Amino acid sequence: MRTRYVRGRVRALSALCTALLVGSMLAGCGGDGDSGSGDGKVTLNLGLFGTFGFEEAGLYAEYQQTHPNIKIVQHDTEREEDYWRTVQTRLAGGGGIDDIQGIEVGRIADVVKNQADKWMDLNSLGLSAGNAEYLPWKSKAATTGDGKVLGAGTDTGPMAICYRTDLFQAAGLPTDREELARRWSTWEGYVELGRQFQAKAPKKTHYLDSVTGLYNAIIGQQAVSYYDEAGKPIYDTNPVVKHAWDLATQAADAKMSAALQQFQSDWNQAFAADGFASISCPAWMIGFIKTQAGDAGKGKWDVAPGPGGTGNWGGSYLAIPKGGKHHKEAAELVGWLTAPEQQAKMFRKQGNFPSKAGAIESIKATTDAYFNGAPIGGIFSAAAERMPVQITGVRHNDIKENISTALTSVEAQGVKPDDAWKQARDAVKNALAG
Repeated sequence: MRTRYVRGRVRALSALCTALLVGSMLAGCGGDGDSGSGDGKVTLNLGLFGTFGFEEAGLYAEYQQTHPNIKIVQHDTEREEDYWRTVQTRLAGGGGIDDIQGIEVGRIADVVKNQADKWMDLNSLGLSAGNAEYLPWKSKAATTGDGKVLGAGTDTGPMAICYRTDLFQAAGLPTDREELARRWSTWEGYVELGRQFQAKAPKKTHYLDSVTGLYNAIIGQQAVSYYDEAGKPIYDTNPVVKHAWDLATQAADAKMSAALQQFQSDWNQAFAADGFASISCPAWMIGFIKTQAGDAGKGKWDVAPGPGGTGNWGGSYLAIPKGGKHHKEAAELVGWLTAPEQQAKMFRKQGNFPSKAGAIESIKATTDAYFNGAPIGGIFSAAAERMPVQITGVRHNDIKENISTALTSVEAQGVKPDDAWKQARDAVKNALAG
């Protein structure tokens, strides 16, 4: 997937986009303005990245059954970076913009601050009532200073820790989720527990999968990280960022990480091969673990509240480009897909955690037998409700990517943390200047 930290769900590359990627970097993977299916129906084209889960959960089929005049066609791109470049080209007049486009959470600040003239105000399309149902931090991110709402939130990624009870037990650590939550109530406590695990760890097993995952989990629960409220980059002066870096590099130095690159094949295989015993775990990771660990993993995995009790990794929006052909019909579909009833279905079927309060309330009692009956609805609900409104700047993803790359050099290549931090700062500076 790389979408390493993009959305993190299981990425399923469509056959159409695969073929086109080989020849032309997605030049024709969108709807190309198609407005009809030849049978009098309105064709709504959705441009998405990764797997949003709507189709897999049966929502398109359900909507088309109750709206026989609508035909839904999804265009799915695996890598969010490729997808977003194509969207930018089309917004600039390249043609082929879809009726509905997905926007990753790390892009929404750029859309709100620099692209408001390219997207429809959802309030003007009759969706204002639904806006009030969102968690405050979810809706605020998609709202301009003058009140235009440019994106309807789909899911969120509230954080916990998923862990292997059998591997913890083998290393002499407790396995009770409440006790562990107390032991790692802070990230320092989580790292310290990792030192204890590694001292008695089963052969070839590590405490966590990747220090970049650890780092991004810490950043993901901060109100202020890479930008201040005025929109000024502060990645190199914010003590929160350096603290997250220091904890991650301590974990790397202590060899408690399996040094895996998230969403690559060896990382996927490690879920079933005892490669690591814990992972920073947003709600969508529940379904991913089930897929990768398979039936053999049932009862071995559990879920506990994570350090700080909150945090967010992932989550997206649906937006309607002004260049689309069917604004009214698109808005009706967006409103339906993001309604509390559909968000609750998505959580139960796909593990995508809701962004609307009503949906969250309806799934709070959800438990998961695969994870030893863990109260996942309650754990993730508490994390989502405690989440502060985050400040994200227009180049948030670029900063995160360059720092993550530098962390990988510490973990996998043995670069000294201080040298890697300087490399990270220089790389970000160059990226922002470009």
